[in-house]
Amino acid sequence: MPAARESLLDAAYTALARRPWPAVRMVDVAAVAGVSRQTLYNEFGSKEGLARALVRREADAYLAGVDRALAIPADPRERLAAVAEWTVSAARGNALIKAMLTGCWSERLPSPTLTAVPSSSAVPAQRRADGPLPSPADLVALARDRAVAVLSGPGKTDAAELARSCELVVRLALSCVSAPPGEGGVTALVRTVLPRHPTRSG
Repeated sequence: MPAARESLLDAAYTALARRPWPAVRMVDVAAVAGVSRQTLYNEFGSKEGLARALVRREADAYLAGVDRALAIPADPRERLAAVAEWTVSAARGNALIKAMLTGCWSERLPSPTLTAVPSSSAVPAQRRADGPLPSPADLVALARDRAVAVLSGPGKTDAAELARSCELVVRLALSCVSAPPGEGGVTALVRTVLPRHPTRSG
């Protein structure tokens, strides 16, 4: 039941904004979502399963934002700047995305193991959540590879050079999460370090 699952994840996310994860109670999450506690356990199996699903959803949301940034009608440098802006804003506005991108998990947050866990769930979305969760390096690579796929094409620079530019932008954005940039923000930094057409050959 996808609607109930999303409602439960929304309720868990809201609860996490108000109290540390260890203090979040499954019964309260179910009540806020308007479903039974049994429905919650049917969907996620356990509190650890709920945590894994929540982390997986936020990782997917970050990558969906990368895709949206890459889809704007602009030249490649500006699209990469949009990816950088999204990365910074997503990390600043969402503690789970920040933790996933930086690897810095506070005691307030759920911190499920990134390796796969045994899953007996009949729910496909939960089986996916019980699989490997992305590390910071994984998320950087996924964002880089999405950018390469969108920006590469005939008559453009080799894939390795493009991949370096794309990864540089994501890592530059992550540096701005820890140390906010000066005037012009991360976009100004991207424009400074990338050539006007980073995907065109010399």
